[in-house]
Amino acid sequence: MATKHDYYQTLGVPRGASQDEIRKSYRRLARKYHPDLNPGDKPAEEKFKNVQEAYDILSDDKKRQMYDQFGFYSEQGFPPPGAGPRPEGGPGMGFGGFDFGDVFPGGAPQDRGGFSDLFSQFFNRGKGQQSPERGADLEYALNIDFWQSIRGTQVRLNVTRHEVCVTCNGSGASGGGAMQCPQCQGSGNVNQMAGAMKFSLTCPRCGGKGKIKNVCPTCQGEGRMPHPEAVDVRIPPGTRSGSRLRVGGKGSAGTMGAPAGDLYITVRVDDHSFFKRETDNIEIRVPVTVSEAALGAKIEVPTIDGRALLKIPQGTQNGQKFRLRDKGVLNARTNTRGDQIVEVQIQAPKANDERTRELLRELAALHPEDPRAEVWNQV
Repeated sequence: MATKHDYYQTLGVPRGASQDEIRKSYRRLARKYHPDLNPGDKPAEEKFKNVQEAYDILSDDKKRQMYDQFGFYSEQGFPPPGAGPRPEGGPGMGFGGFDFGDVFPGGAPQDRGGFSDLFSQFFNRGKGQQSPERGADLEYALNIDFWQSIRGTQVRLNVTRHEVCVTCNGSGASGGGAMQCPQCQGSGNVNQMAGAMKFSLTCPRCGGKGKIKNVCPTCQGEGRMPHPEAVDVRIPPGTRSGSRLRVGGKGSAGTMGAPAGDLYITVRVDDHSFFKRETDNIEIRVPVTVSEAALGAKIEVPTIDGRALLKIPQGTQNGQKFRLRDKGVLNARTNTRGDQIVEVQIQAPKANDERTRELLRELAALHPEDPRAEVWNQV
């Protein structure tokens, strides 16, 4: 894996960032660029892959140490020829430009894999020594309609998560248990010669455990199995589009008895054809007649709770907005409601008959003032 970008810059964290800071930044960016939330967006998909790659390296102490030293991470654990320390420096030492043939004339014996393989084992020492790891978190994108978001709902999600293997109870071993490793005789280490030097290395067969297990035939030694499960999730009233809900313990199972991860649900709310939501407020537009706007009136308007009475004052202008207190969306955190904002749109009468045209002419004669006079004064 050769990096083409700065992993720290990709996650937006400083080089001395803690694992908690790295994890928080990763979750924020993963949510932002997740393919489910950006369908068909190739740049977002590429950024999501870069974020995943950066987190994979920086969340692992061993990989991060190698990246800090050499500017890349190699699964072989040894830098390629010519790779030196990072220009800005870092802990440890680099090996760029150093010819190990000067130390071992003729090279290491071929049957022992060479000096690079020897150092590769040093870098990977203990890699096979497993320790309990918390299960992975799962991400799920959920679409709900407008009324489900306003009133709250309960949905059933079909998710696939890793659960502890019932055959081996998570151990990864069959009923025969484990036996002493025949390669290291139970010590967990093996000796290897490189020229005149003798090294003690982690046993590659047992990973330093000293024992090898009879692999469980069900999970093939993984200790976990993919398992589809129906999860009931409660969507609280007032949920906004983009809200992220957490269901604890419903992620993948951990290894060796470690706790399971969590299930995170990103909610997307469909738009309504009439009601428009802005934060906790509801905005609508309603038509009023010329006479209602001119003389004032009390009209019924729709709200998310049903009908409500709105007073239109005399002389109301087109586009004027009125507020209905506490007729908006319930905020579950503050237990308060937003307002409903009503914008009036004055509709002119249709002059389809002579009587209507006569009344409009009389009205024009009573009010001969030019409504555009102020406009010309500003030009």
